[in-house]
Amino acid sequence: MRVLIVEDDQKVAAFIRKGLEQECYAVDLAYDGAEGATLLEESDYDIAILDMFLPKMTGLQVLRKTRQRKPRLPVLVLTCRDTVEDMVAALDAGADDYLAKPFVFAELTARLRALLRRGDRSVTTYRIADLTLDTAQRRVTRSGRKIELSTKEFALLEFLLRHAGCTVTRTNIIEHVWDIHFDNVSNVVDVYVKYLRDKIDKEFSPSLIHTVRGVGYRLTDDNDAVA
Repeated sequence: MRVLIVEDDQKVAAFIRKGLEQECYAVDLAYDGAEGATLLEESDYDIAILDMFLPKMTGLQVLRKTRQRKPRLPVLVLTCRDTVEDMVAALDAGADDYLAKPFVFAELTARLRALLRRGDRSVTTYRIADLTLDTAQRRVTRSGRKIELSTKEFALLEFLLRHAGCTVTRTNIIEHVWDIHFDNVSNVVDVYVKYLRDKIDKEFSPSLIHTVRGVGYRLTDDNDAVA
C-alpha cells in the first residue's frame, strides 16, 4: 500500500512515516499543502493522511482540489483542534475520517485499515491455491507452513495477490510498493520477485509467480494462462 503524508511538522511526519513503513506501507511525505496537492494529482496513492493546517494551501483546500480528480481516494485528516466545527468542515470537504492530535499510533493505523477495508478494499485475507496472506495478522502461509517475509516482500506479495490473475508491470509495482524516491533504473523489483519465489515457490507446487516477458509479472495457479 502506498500512502502520502501531508504534514508540516517534520517530527510528526517522521514519526508517522517510521511507524507505517514498519507496517509494510510505502510512504511519501509532503511538508506543505501545495506540494501535497501536486503529489496527489500526479501520483497514484492508496490512501492519504492530511493535516488540516498547512502552509501555502490549507488541508481543506487540498482536500477539495483532490476530490475533484480522485473522489474515491481514502483520506484521513489530522488536526490539533478537535472541535465539532473542525470535524464537520473536514467531513464536508470530503474527508473519510478525522483524528485529533495528539493521537496514539495504534489508533491511526486502525483507522487506516478501516478506511482501506471499505469498498473494493474490503478483503483482509488473500488466497490462491494453498497460499494465504492475512493482512491483519501480517501472516503468510503455504500448505499450512508459515513463511517469514521482510516488510518489502510482504508488501510486494500483497500487491500481487490483490491483482491475482492480472499482469502487473514493473512500474505498477514500483508505484505501490516503493516510495517516490525509488530509483526506477535499478532492478530491485526483479530482485525482490526472486526473493519471493525462493520463499513461496521453490519448495512448493504449482509455481505461482510467473514472468510475462517484456511486461512484468503475474500471480496465478494456472500455468497454461501465462504467456
